[in-house]
Amino acid sequence: MASTTRRAKIMLFGDSITQQSFSASDCGWGACLSDKYQRRADVLNRGFSGYNSGWFLKFAATEEGKADLFEHDGVKLVVIFFGANDASDPNLNERQHVPLETFKTNIKDIISLTRSNFGRDTSIILVSPPPICHDGRLRFQKERYKNKASGKLERTLELSGKYAKGTKDVANESGVPFLDLWTKMQYTSSGEKENWRGFLSDGLHLSALGNKFVGESLIELIDQLLPELSVQHCPESGNINSSSVCPGIQNVAPWHDEIDHTQPEKVFQSS
Repeated sequence: MASTTRRAKIMLFGDSITQQSFSASDCGWGACLSDKYQRRADVLNRGFSGYNSGWFLKFAATEEGKADLFEHDGVKLVVIFFGANDASDPNLNERQHVPLETFKTNIKDIISLTRSNFGRDTSIILVSPPPICHDGRLRFQKERYKNKASGKLERTLELSGKYAKGTKDVANESGVPFLDLWTKMQYTSSGEKENWRGFLSDGLHLSALGNKFVGESLIELIDQLLPELSVQHCPESGNINSSSVCPGIQNVAPWHDEIDHTQPEKVFQSS
């Protein structure tokens, strides 16, 4: 029987941490998801460098934004990942700062737009902003601005923690899965990780190690909380082939071992 399945879609909404998530050199976490869902879903990157949650909503209200963000069918999952810019210090970075309660309202509005455009059957994952490494941010300042570096932290671990908690509150209220990167990156059940700062390239953005961590953490969360979207690889080869299974997303086109080489057209014929 020929497959009439249209390839599903996974949307990534966020800021620069999302925009950079397809980075080849940094093993982007979005690319990690794309690899996991090969032959099943296209992962569409809608990250906007420098944006806060409010600017994203402003863009979403335009005709260009509506088309870019929401005019897609077959969307199975939306990952919403904001807060890194919203959590900027209101005095040192007023331009990007969004007050915490406004940020929480914005995330609720993004969830509402997601549900109204894609339907309530579309799964949503909220991701908290990552922790901030103070030494990394100050080093980045010196490297980029030289003698003009202010030596002041426009983003802090404490502020990002408050916005991570705010994201968790919204996730609980909205009934959607939550990936607490702020905590998961820093701590294990036995205490603080000694090497968590290595997850960040400049104290804020993800290094290759950090991208790998985020990708693996998202897949782990999907496996645990969204089993219908969990891809189980072939138990023998470990690859995504004819023995892989994903209950909620069918593979597109027959697997190669379903094709009779003497009558290859047969498997492609509509039943």
